[in-house]
Amino acid sequence: MQVEGSTTVNLFKRLAAQTAVYGISSIVGRFINYLLVPLFTYYFTPLEYGVVSEFYAYAGFFAVLLAFGFETGYFRFRDREGSEPDVVYATALRFLLVSNLVFFVLLLASSDSLAQALRHGEHPEYVWWMAAILAMDAIGSIAFARLRAQERALRFAAIKVVEILVNVALCLFLIVYCRGAHEQAPDSLFGALWDPAVGVGYIFIANLLASGAKLLLLAPQLRGVVNGFDAALFGRMLRYSLPMVIIGFAGVANEMLDRALMKYLLPYDMETNLAQLGIYSACYKLSILMSLFIQAFRYAGEPFFFAHAKEPNAPQTYASVLTYFVIFCVFIFLLVTLYIDVFQYFIGEAFRVGLEVVPILLLANLLLGVYVNLSIWYKLTDRTLMGAGVSIGGALITVACLLWWVPLFGYVGAAWATLACYTSMVLASYLLGRRYYPVPYDVRRVLGYIGLGIMLYLANRQIVAGTGAPALLSGTALLLIYLAIAYALDGKKLRHGFVT
Repeated sequence: MQVEGSTTVNLFKRLAAQTAVYGISSIVGRFINYLLVPLFTYYFTPLEYGVVSEFYAYAGFFAVLLAFGFETGYFRFRDREGSEPDVVYATALRFLLVSNLVFFVLLLASSDSLAQALRHGEHPEYVWWMAAILAMDAIGSIAFARLRAQERALRFAAIKVVEILVNVALCLFLIVYCRGAHEQAPDSLFGALWDPAVGVGYIFIANLLASGAKLLLLAPQLRGVVNGFDAALFGRMLRYSLPMVIIGFAGVANEMLDRALMKYLLPYDMETNLAQLGIYSACYKLSILMSLFIQAFRYAGEPFFFAHAKEPNAPQTYASVLTYFVIFCVFIFLLVTLYIDVFQYFIGEAFRVGLEVVPILLLANLLLGVYVNLSIWYKLTDRTLMGAGVSIGGALITVACLLWWVPLFGYVGAAWATLACYTSMVLASYLLGRRYYPVPYDVRRVLGYIGLGIMLYLANRQIVAGTGAPALLSGTALLLIYLAIAYALDGKKLRHGFVT
């Protein structure tokens, strides 16, 4: 569909520019951070990496809970007529400061019993290290939301990149340099910093110090806490935002519950289960490019959707955005799957037995991105409880599929459960959106691009298996075919929307 008018063109340019800034910072920063995956998978065993994956799966749930949905609530109330943005921000920030301090103290006091319950009783320090990371990240989330609302994308990006660089530098220093120094001379200055008993705990230590550095950089935003607290406003924000916690909690369940439960569902001994979890988690990281693009789009898209909801042609704009979004996501899907022989070296050799889950997880993440686009219907109409229902339904499907498929098919079953979940959420959100906030999405074109991507991936497998053609050669040819088709169908509209 052709989007006309200079206003719409400028909106596309603005969204593209914001997505580019967030995207470049995410791609550069997160790619640097993801370089830790080869480090971890080459220096630690699947069993050890499984422990890290398990703790970060738990962290995903608490990260949503401790933010209380106030990022979206802040966006919603700061732009309302009669609202004072500084007071809205200070109200949210004060609440998050107090609630996260209480959380940290409680987990610190109960770290021994929690570690025992998680069957990691020999490392209670892992619990309170992770609690400190979560508390600092939750407080930082509202400060980052303010930067996004003020369209200070460059400062946002710079702080994110610095945090990642600190984390990477500390991991390299502790895991590579200090570990090597310890093996050569245990009593040396740097060798003494490495304790084999801590092991993968150094990953948590590096993250903890990086989160602290991030809060220091966000100090100018945190000073906004002095701008007052509006109790009545807080009540309204809480009522709006709490359903977002349910939505986010269900979303994390859909994304990370497989890793949280896998060691309990796989039919092996606990050590083997953790090793399988490590393999699955490492292969999951190969969907990095899809995750990066979706995250960058979400950072730019959420303020964009709210800010331009009153525009008369907003639904048409949202429809076009989804089409362009899918075109690019399918390109990422093909790039990774057609060049999997190259991407596999991103993880250690012991982890590559799980590569079969990568196409499934990429497709699942693509659908998650589609859901992010479709979810504007409940955010713009204040039907967050209904949106929570969609996410809860997806979480229930995730749980049911995990309980059914993981014992039968192992971690491959977990990948299919993720795909089933996001498929159901896309369908439910699309149908509800048609009723409460109709957007003229070009469904045939969106499904056509996704179907084309799947067909080209399967064709590549058949060509390589049937003819013995080099995988990189056939993959390159098929990727060029996709780009040619996308340009023929939508190239001119893309150029009109983003270039002219």
